[in-house]
Amino acid sequence: MGKIVVVGLGPGDISSLTLGAIEKICNGNKVFLRTEKHPTIKYLDEKGIDYSSYDYVYENQQNFEKVYEFIVQDLVKKSQKFESITYCVPGHPLVAEKTVTMLMELEKRESIELEIIPGLSFIEPVILAVGYDPINGLKVIDGLNIFETNFDINIDCLITQVYDKMRASELKLALMEVYGDEHEIYVINSAGIKHEEKVFRIPLYELDRLDCISFLTSVYVPKVKNKARYDIYDLMRIMERLRGKDGCPWDAEQTHISLREYVIEEAYEVVDTINNDDMDALADELGDLLLQVVFHSQIGKEEGYFNFWDVTSNICNKLIHRHPHVFLDQTASNVSEALKSWNDMKAEEKSIQSYTDRLKDVPKSLPSLMRSYKIQQRAADVGFDWDDESGAIEKLYEELDEVMEEIRNKDKDSLEGEIGDLIFAVVNVCRFVGINPENAINRTIEKFVDRFEFIEVESKKMGMDLKKMPLKDMDFMWNKAKIHKNKKNDKK
Repeated sequence: MGKIVVVGLGPGDISSLTLGAIEKICNGNKVFLRTEKHPTIKYLDEKGIDYSSYDYVYENQQNFEKVYEFIVQDLVKKSQKFESITYCVPGHPLVAEKTVTMLMELEKRESIELEIIPGLSFIEPVILAVGYDPINGLKVIDGLNIFETNFDINIDCLITQVYDKMRASELKLALMEVYGDEHEIYVINSAGIKHEEKVFRIPLYELDRLDCISFLTSVYVPKVKNKARYDIYDLMRIMERLRGKDGCPWDAEQTHISLREYVIEEAYEVVDTINNDDMDALADELGDLLLQVVFHSQIGKEEGYFNFWDVTSNICNKLIHRHPHVFLDQTASNVSEALKSWNDMKAEEKSIQSYTDRLKDVPKSLPSLMRSYKIQQRAADVGFDWDDESGAIEKLYEELDEVMEEIRNKDKDSLEGEIGDLIFAVVNVCRFVGINPENAINRTIEKFVDRFEFIEVESKKMGMDLKKMPLKDMDFMWNKAKIHKNKKNDKK
């Protein structure tokens, strides 16, 4: 088993090299560099130390993960060949150094012997350059993995490996989604290197406009102080304060039961903005709906049943489990297969034993049209359905005849049941022709309101009170409203 001595070269300035690092570099073992694009390599050249660099690997491999895998595998081979080797990396070996992390995993499996010689990381000179104390929190982010990172606007963030304009542009776009265009950041080049260090304080949108971005560039993003942007943590803290000792009396007295109507109301307001194609209002209403989630989570936390993290963990686990065709090796070649997989997983989670249980699992609190639609779908999944829409339409006429029969019989109780059957049959026709009945009836309601408004406006123009207008005149104006609406649509 070979030994690899990992040496941290510090952030760049030769004076930052530790005595321990110098001793290991000069002990006569073979020296390997992850990269020679580092200012301290000049020291090795001056001392006449022979070394080999892995810079060539970056050009030969498809991505950084492959680069790191190759370097680690090669280091293991070299350590076995030479018994003990020295591997030099920029900064501190345990700060933003993927290859060292991978080597440590191999050491746990007793594949190699590892010795780590620490060095000054890039963090210390960056903090000195920008003048921020990290005591209140500092998140260090790898610029190569920004799309897998959650930015926290309530603590400072330090992003490393922003080594070219393309990376800077990707980082800018990712940050602007969270912080906005004008948030002030620091760009630091050659941190800690005398006579070379440069610090730029700029608005975020200018990040990729700098010409000096290089492999020694880091970006420091201060936390948001002037609160124009908030995140989920802010919302949770606000809700906790509202229900706290000196909070709002109304918020403090709410319960899961008292908030039920608001959950439904906010959900429908979200749907309304979607129907109106109002994206600004949608963002606002989604916030109101999210508030209900946080509100209930805070109550759950106070009562000791669950908290917000339980809510997010449950839904994430559910999504992963119900998408084996995404997160496991199963396949779903189309929408219907994906939906079947989802429903099968859902039934497994809820211990649903029978087909009837699947029907009963549709919440009774859903709007009746929506519940009817879902129950019919689940019945159809097991083959309880007509071959095509002709059967559903024939059933619709049958139910209409039965309604007319009960109207003639003047049996109100039976009539209620038959009208329910008729509506259920209408939903079935909707399902066969691919129309959501809830959307269809809401569309008709809006159409009715628009036409009624037209009648009222026209009646006022004629100097008539709508309430006193004869029905035949109203019917005439109604038909006129339909023509008026069609002309407006034609102009569009």
